[in-house]
Amino acid sequence: MESQFVLNVRRSAEDSFASGLYCAESVVLALADAMGIESELLPKAATAFCSGMGRMCGTCGALSGAIMGVGLALGRSEASESVQPSYVGTQRLIREFEQEFGSRDCHVLLGCDLNTPEGQAMFKEKKLSAHCSKFTGKAAEIAARIVEEMANPAVQGTLRDKAAPRP
Repeated sequence: MESQFVLNVRRSAEDSFASGLYCAESVVLALADAMGIESELLPKAATAFCSGMGRMCGTCGALSGAIMGVGLALGRSEASESVQPSYVGTQRLIREFEQEFGSRDCHVLLGCDLNTPEGQAMFKEKKLSAHCSKFTGKAAEIAARIVEEMANPAVQGTLRDKAAPRP
């Protein structure tokens, strides 16, 4: 059973996606919020990663946003610090996402090329945004679980504070 923290992050990402933000934006904002990090720069930085990196058929934006969130929790801020926690968390995240969905690439996950008019029409006709919502929620969930397990004690204290359900 998932912790309240993990469930809250997933729900927050899904709610953001439903409100009109895209996959990467929704996931990184949910994870940042859960860690007490606020910045208007986060969705801006994440926007280009949405839709398989700007509709270029690359890595799923939800996964990219989750990687950014893992970096916020486990990354380094000085050259003397180790990259290892962030790399270990990221590699685990990618493996679990691929195990869940069979791929990490947007065009494979959706079965269309979002950078073409035909692909965009197919996305709308087949209501593929429902798939994106699922990818968004699951990427946020996996990343939150990894952050919860691997974060340093200071971050874990913030996570416990944020674990209470929202009204």
